[in-house]
Amino acid sequence: MTYAIWSGIGIVLIAMAGAFLYREVPDLPAIIGMGLIIAGVVIINVYSKTVVH
Repeated sequence: MTYAIWSGIGIVLIAMAGAFLYREVPDLPAIIGMGLIIAGVVIINVYSKTVVH
């Protein structure tokens, strides 16, 4: 679970850094994909019984 969370955070942060530093603005499918990654991490943490809080 930890690896999935850090991977998701890393993907989004690198995409944001690319947008700000190199003006590589993600297109709509990339933004939707990153949104799905974030939604997946949130769903796992909120609703999954395998995550120990």
